[in-house]
Amino acid sequence: MAEIKVAKTAGFCFGVDRAVKLVYSELEKSGKKVATLGPIIHNADVVNDLKSKGVRIVDSVSELREGEEAVIRSHGVGKEIYEELEKKGNPYIDATCPFVARIHKIVGEKSREGYFILIAGDKNHPEVQGIVSHCDENCFVFKDETQLKTFFSKNYKNLEKKLAIVAQTTYNILIWGECLKVIPKNDENILVFDTICSATSQRQSDAALLSKEVDVMIVVGGKNSSNTIKLYNVCSENCLSYHIENADELYSLNLKNAEKIGITAGASTPAYIIKEVQNTMAEILEDDINFEEALEQSFKKVHTGERVKGYIAAVNNSEAIVDIGTKHTGYVPLSELTDDQTKKPSDIVNVGDEVDLIVTKINDQEGIVMLSKKKVDELVGFDNIAKAKDEDAVLEGVVVNVVKGGVLVSVDGVRVFVPASQTGLGRDKNLDELLKQKVQLKIIEVNESRRRAVGSIKAVSKAKKEAAKAAFWETAEIGKVYKGEVKSITNYGAFVDLGGIDGMVHISELSWNRIKHPSEVVKVGDVLEVYIKDLDKEAGRISLGFKKAEDNPWVKFQNNYKVGDVVKAKVVSITPFGAFAQIIEGVDGLIHISQIADKRVENVSDVLSVGQEVDVKITEIDIDKKRISISIRALLEDSEDAAEETEEA
Repeated sequence: MAEIKVAKTAGFCFGVDRAVKLVYSELEKSGKKVATLGPIIHNADVVNDLKSKGVRIVDSVSELREGEEAVIRSHGVGKEIYEELEKKGNPYIDATCPFVARIHKIVGEKSREGYFILIAGDKNHPEVQGIVSHCDENCFVFKDETQLKTFFSKNYKNLEKKLAIVAQTTYNILIWGECLKVIPKNDENILVFDTICSATSQRQSDAALLSKEVDVMIVVGGKNSSNTIKLYNVCSENCLSYHIENADELYSLNLKNAEKIGITAGASTPAYIIKEVQNTMAEILEDDINFEEALEQSFKKVHTGERVKGYIAAVNNSEAIVDIGTKHTGYVPLSELTDDQTKKPSDIVNVGDEVDLIVTKINDQEGIVMLSKKKVDELVGFDNIAKAKDEDAVLEGVVVNVVKGGVLVSVDGVRVFVPASQTGLGRDKNLDELLKQKVQLKIIEVNESRRRAVGSIKAVSKAKKEAAKAAFWETAEIGKVYKGEVKSITNYGAFVDLGGIDGMVHISELSWNRIKHPSEVVKVGDVLEVYIKDLDKEAGRISLGFKKAEDNPWVKFQNNYKVGDVVKAKVVSITPFGAFAQIIEGVDGLIHISQIADKRVENVSDVLSVGQEVDVKITEIDIDKKRISISIRALLEDSEDAAEETEEA
């Protein structure tokens, strides 16, 4: 007996399902006369059933009768149809598929912005014809990569327009992949929009995978259904495939020799036709097929708050699309995937992933289920939060909101409240500085009944500082050199961060020159190379040195000057007993009042002034006491002696 495998996704997509349900819903309203603008779907059985219930099919707005309600089918229509409906005055229901409506919006906006629109699809298909109308004819429809390649080779260089490229929602994903290879890469003037319906792409993908595993594929759907034809083409690439509209056609097929048979169905195929195919297949093969179970599963009910498993069918920039095994299309918006605003859906989940979800909202009319991964994560995450508190573990999260009295940090999907006092920020700091930042925290309080948790960022910082201090004291020794950042400045020195612990450079250690305040040499944020001068572990005090011995001006002076040298010195200060003059930077000599001139000087300032440069003779050096005596008088006496010697000669 043949093994039957059913594609994960088959039958009505939510867009088609929504359109059909809208028509049946209107028929149920007493006295309603309904007409569809073209067949509501490409399925003869559904269309004939609606006809039997009084629904008319019209090809144009002009055919509508007075008071008749028009239904715009899921394929959508051009702008001119809406204008005609408004003019004629008939009421109408817009059942345009949301995915198609999105394309209308894209091409409309880009056309107004001056873009030339390229459309991948069948130019004779009503969906494509509707899209063209929204482009103001500023467009070109291509059916495959060959036509696209021809366009670029002949027209693109001369077009002088930016390009926007979209695809029919039911376009073949395999051909679309080849088209993408033709489009010039890294051209900022070309925008490509992925507009293939996620349900369509998933249906094609599932069908392609299944067709590689079986001997025969049965593709169920209308002969004029674009998406069904594409399903058939996709399957035909891999195995013998048959495209049938209903169960009756199965009798004409040779299925006896097939060991494995796959079944899929187009978006226009209602459930009852799939069931008929299933029942007939069972009769033909005399096989106990589990298709009934699979089909019933696809139409099972889900409820708000229910926890379900799903498979990621597609991922875009704003959401993940999920197959939860029902007729509904499941959506998980980014906000329900994570609180981390720095991430996108593809960072959280990948196509094919099995994920646990909670149903947050159901729209049966549109066949949509909104889901949340975050709520499941919260349930699991809270257990981890409680465990982290018991173990005093450090957790990592993202600050997602600033609230009264503190911030909220998302940790494993759980929002942990961190009071302002536990953020580690100073009172003068704005909590908004933490928004979107990754932080480490410890859990300091857990309320399991209310599922609330309180955390502390400060506790982690404190623990790190304590660990850093412990590590420092284990290796610290006098003379050891560190690079550290100046954290604060006082009148008496500068405090330097050595890596979790601060040491102080006294003002006297900042410069060999005389300074009045540390800010003359350093500022907060400067990185200094310092060395340990003294340690007091019990008191937690560290004295640092900054001055380098090789920079000692007294060493430089001692190496380059001696008694008897004549040098030029600059007067830097005047006292009642003389004047101090700088010989080199950091070294001053005293010109005693008696050594200023070869005559008596009553007032130093009568002869010398600050800033004046004078020639002096070094008469005495005391390195130990840092004292140097210099004399102007000695030079004058030397000059007199030289003059006398010249006269005697």
